[in-house]
Amino acid sequence: MNHINNTVNENVNVNNSHSLKLDLTIKELLGQKDALLKLEPEWIEKFTDHLETKLTKQSEFSIKIGYFETNEKIGLTPVELDQCLKQLNELATTIGANLIHLCRKQLNSSNYFVDECLIRRRSQLDDFHEIRVAVVGNVDSGKSTLLGVLTHCELDNGRGLARQRLFRHKHELETGRTSSIGNDILGFDSSGNVVNKPSTHGNSQQWSKICEESSKVITFIDLAGHEKYLKTTIFGMTGHSPDYTLLMIGANAGIVGMTKEHLGVTLALNIPVFVVITKIDMCPGNILQNTLSCLKKVLKSPGCRKIPIIVESDEDVVISATNFVSERLCPIFQVSNVEGTNLHFLKKFLNLLNSRAPNHDNCLAEFQIDEVYTVPGVGTVVSGISLKGIIHTNDTLLLGPDSLGNFIPVAIKSIHRKRLPVKEVRSGQTASFALKKIRKNEIRKGMVMLSPLLNPKSYWEFEGEILVLHHPTTISARYQAMVHCGSIRQTAQILSMSQDCLRTGDKAKVHFRFIKNPEYLNLGMKLIFREGRTKAIGTVTKLLIGAAPRPYCKMKRSHQNPQ
Repeated sequence: MNHINNTVNENVNVNNSHSLKLDLTIKELLGQKDALLKLEPEWIEKFTDHLETKLTKQSEFSIKIGYFETNEKIGLTPVELDQCLKQLNELATTIGANLIHLCRKQLNSSNYFVDECLIRRRSQLDDFHEIRVAVVGNVDSGKSTLLGVLTHCELDNGRGLARQRLFRHKHELETGRTSSIGNDILGFDSSGNVVNKPSTHGNSQQWSKICEESSKVITFIDLAGHEKYLKTTIFGMTGHSPDYTLLMIGANAGIVGMTKEHLGVTLALNIPVFVVITKIDMCPGNILQNTLSCLKKVLKSPGCRKIPIIVESDEDVVISATNFVSERLCPIFQVSNVEGTNLHFLKKFLNLLNSRAPNHDNCLAEFQIDEVYTVPGVGTVVSGISLKGIIHTNDTLLLGPDSLGNFIPVAIKSIHRKRLPVKEVRSGQTASFALKKIRKNEIRKGMVMLSPLLNPKSYWEFEGEILVLHHPTTISARYQAMVHCGSIRQTAQILSMSQDCLRTGDKAKVHFRFIKNPEYLNLGMKLIFREGRTKAIGTVTKLLIGAAPRPYCKMKRSHQNPQ
């Protein structure tokens, strides 16, 4: 354990604005040992004021009890800690929050200890904190099975029972392989307990009940592991804007197939990643150790530069979660979906995660569309992520761009979050909108809904700085490949480059033009440029209106005799 603490302290520069450190004022209050043990009216008033101020800014934050004065590890006896916890819990209750005890650490084999706790605001209707986690890994590594076990609170039978609850299509049930982007949710209440229940979550219509009872909801984005569905997987990584990535590895198979491919996409998008090794119940010990050794080697390589931490205790969970947002740390969990081994560590880790999305509530509304439906009795429904601003029911937004680059006004009839009706959606939240007087065939994935005050424009062409990760030969002008940028997924052609040709490892400024439709872009957006095994990553640096490409028509030969 000391080794893990030393590794984190030496290698990670913690700048964790989400797993919250205490303000100096609260540290000073907690640093008064006598005040912790003997509640004085003045101390109670000061502390509750600071807690209320903190909770108005964010829904939860962590505190440490036993670090006094200059953050020295003085510690308290177990009896004193229990007394402090009881008093702090009473204070938290008075301001509508709960105190969650995370772990207790012993100081240098002495009789003194320190506690780490979490103060979380109690759940309110329509006001739950959402975290998005993309689940990737090679085919048959156990992604859908793990999600079925986590979200339905029932262990697998070893023959694929758990994963059947997540499949959307008949061929997925027959083959056991995910080919589309699946979603499921795991809810935690204000005390840190799992809200999902086996009897209620078997029916997907119970999502609204889970959200009503939850303070935090983890949305799992189950992505395909097979190579032929890589396009769908990359769309899920870019279009659904996950906060974190869960990389799944089968203990018996190791790092094979698409594992490195998915890890590379995650690193290219700068998404923090943690690893779950499954099937440890059926894997011999020496094979499991080989898998762990290979994984550590890959994570420490110059291309990843991660610090692997094997999670084996509650203290490991807290250390990993509080330092995870630094993007350097990579927690590793070893679980069994049949026996349930170490699943409680994984649930506790998920309970401590916080959203990485910046707060843009004060900006003008921007909403990107990643799915389009037709619901009987409701009409056209679009789902996606609110990037900026606050959107209310009956607001009128501009939808576009269409094939000509135009935006049309649409009115929002109703809003749902996780099948729970709400009246508004804020930045960073996923939602579904029922639209008035518009047909499904007028909308496509990659469109956006924007505030009319933005006066939006669509772009046929743009420039980006790209890095070629892999290409078998050389890339030159007029080369075409698929561009993934947010929810945009469209073929683009290279018009010009700052170099004559590009090979693996080269960087350049590239001028792109979309082939089919103009798109709405913003400067600084991340893009992935791929075709077959060719992959390049980059950033949008310049927007150009451009002109639509000329339609390509084949001349039909006349078989008639000349007159």
